[in-house]
Amino acid sequence: MPNFPLDGIRVADFTQVILGPHMCEWLAVMGAEVIKIESMARVDTSRRANPYVNGKFDPKRAENPNIGTAFAVLNLSKKSCTLNLKQPKAVELAKRIISMSDIVVDNYSPGVMDRMGLGYSVLREIKPDIIMLSASAVGSEGPLGDLPGYASVTDAWGGLDSITGYLGGWPDGVGHGGWTDMATAQYGVFAILLALYHRSRTGEGQFIDLSMVDGVACRIPEAIMDYIMNRRVRKNTGNRDDTMAPHNCYPCRGEDKWVAIAVRIQEEWLALCQAMGNPEWCQEERFANELSRWNNQDELDKLLAEWTRNYTHYEVMEILQRAGVAAGPSYDVDELVRDPHLRERGFFIEIDQPGIGKTWPILPWKQTATFKGNYQPAPQLGQHNDYVFGELLGMPQGEIARLVEEKVIF
Repeated sequence: MPNFPLDGIRVADFTQVILGPHMCEWLAVMGAEVIKIESMARVDTSRRANPYVNGKFDPKRAENPNIGTAFAVLNLSKKSCTLNLKQPKAVELAKRIISMSDIVVDNYSPGVMDRMGLGYSVLREIKPDIIMLSASAVGSEGPLGDLPGYASVTDAWGGLDSITGYLGGWPDGVGHGGWTDMATAQYGVFAILLALYHRSRTGEGQFIDLSMVDGVACRIPEAIMDYIMNRRVRKNTGNRDDTMAPHNCYPCRGEDKWVAIAVRIQEEWLALCQAMGNPEWCQEERFANELSRWNNQDELDKLLAEWTRNYTHYEVMEILQRAGVAAGPSYDVDELVRDPHLRERGFFIEIDQPGIGKTWPILPWKQTATFKGNYQPAPQLGQHNDYVFGELLGMPQGEIARLVEEKVIF
């Protein structure tokens, strides 16, 4: 068996949908034993997120809790046990699992874990050095700490939507399908690793209150500082930059194909002009330096687009990158998955996920050490009940069967 950075660490995972599962998934990939505590009484919605066959809704498939592609890609390498936490006996079993764990993670609305009898004050009595992270829309502290929310709400609440979108247009969301959940999960993993390091030095556990709105606001520091220093409220500006010009996505040959180009300094501008064949308009005074180009972006973008339309988005990238100009094709998902650079880097691996497929993305970094990541299929619902309740908790099969019949283990 390979050695992983988090070997010997156990996580009690009470999370669902995107933010919490993605956070715990990275802990599992780094070698932690992550026990996902879920229930047939309220199945994670992402478990049933793919109820279609050849584009048509399949009601039988909709009842299958093990075909959700979103669940599969967000819960790699975990173990699953089922507990109906509405039942007191199930809560007691959850406490036993927690007593053998190092970390507890949930992303319920604030107060839910407390009402189930699994709040931090209780868990600290069970295991004094426990690390607990609770993720929520706006955090558990503050006057609005009990409010629920999803990424579409927190993106707007955190100020990101107001500066995203085209100039003069409506506020616009970022990405698709929980981009903020995925990004905030990285903050959560960092906080957990920091807490583990702190515990290794002091023996102290701690409670981590993770707010999605706080995470969103952390990603717009320039807009916040601009307001604090200048009382200037930033608006949406499309693909444009505060200082760089040209800085935009430009149309290319083909249907809905685009390339991103960014020029920072005068040397890059001259290289861009040379790569385009030094058209006459490059010599005009309105494009002579960084400031004049920034002040004449509308006309500059039109002229540059006339050149990019003659090439594919990949050809423009190759021409400009050879000249030392930052440029990259705007890929759709098909192009992304087929990209030879990502494939040669080993970004996609094959994991045989039953009933779904084999190709998945992996950790977005490379290390010189031997660590490659613990990549296993996402668990079927309740797949590891025998391991958790029988082997880990030492319960006899007769007792397990009785609790299954009582729908405690459910």
